[in-house]
Amino acid sequence: MTTAQRTPRFVSAGEALTDFIREEGKIWAARAGGAPWNVARVMARLGIASAFAGSVSRDGFGDELASLSREAGLDMRFLQQHDKPPLLAIVHELSPPKYFFIGFDSADLAFNPALLPQDWLPVEWVHCGGISLVREPLSSRLIDVLHAAKAAGTRISYDPNFRNLMTARYDATLARVAGLADVIKVSDEDLRGLFRTDDRDQALSKLQLLSPGAAILVTLGAQGAELHAQGQIWRQASAHVKIADTVGAGDASIGGFLFSLMSHPTSDWRTHLRWAVAAGSAACLQSGAAPPTLPAIQSVLAGMQ
Repeated sequence: MTTAQRTPRFVSAGEALTDFIREEGKIWAARAGGAPWNVARVMARLGIASAFAGSVSRDGFGDELASLSREAGLDMRFLQQHDKPPLLAIVHELSPPKYFFIGFDSADLAFNPALLPQDWLPVEWVHCGGISLVREPLSSRLIDVLHAAKAAGTRISYDPNFRNLMTARYDATLARVAGLADVIKVSDEDLRGLFRTDDRDQALSKLQLLSPGAAILVTLGAQGAELHAQGQIWRQASAHVKIADTVGAGDASIGGFLFSLMSHPTSDWRTHLRWAVAAGSAACLQSGAAPPTLPAIQSVLAGMQ
């Protein structure tokens, strides 16, 4: 096994979970998910040697997440399994979304950074976010990982991915992690939820104050996305695609953005933004959170204005 195979270039840390979604009345569907886990699979699908650093249960739910991780080509040394209950997200209404989480003393909280491969740092990028940064003791452990990665010269990507667990008590964590980040991805809904205001510009200004040097990718759904970096703003309209659904589009967007940064480091910010929008649009071509392929993204890019 070569050094390149032993060491991933990209690590996404946080939660992997199972969504239980009520689709039609009393019909429930179980789907593997979790934003940080989705981003790891996106990067692997695009050919970046990647890993998901997190913990899942040792049962049917956790085994499915582990199996899908293996199928995605993720470095399995970073995934832990523990004899703990699974983390579940119960989505009991879809429009507007209404949900809650079941995860008391669950496997995700048992994640132990000491069990990561020795000398895994530095890698090029570590990504983090989601509800893992709300849940102790996992949150503190992940923040320690981010500090260690930053000290080793690794760049940090952060997607808060707002959920209703992120009350005012999350503000200190938001500030701390944003201060470490080189890239922050937020949606317009994230900005409203995180800063508890309908004034998107005001919320964005507050986020910029927390991380003055970060490039901030703001996804705007059907309106495309904006990129705020180095005192400038770039805008990119959405691609015209036939949408199957929008599940996983945000995770694909940050994946496309980071892939562009890693694969085309001399490209300008507008190019990286176009990759983010194209990847998010390509994810909408298929149902569920299946990561888009590189040819699918390139096809969308070719047709973008």
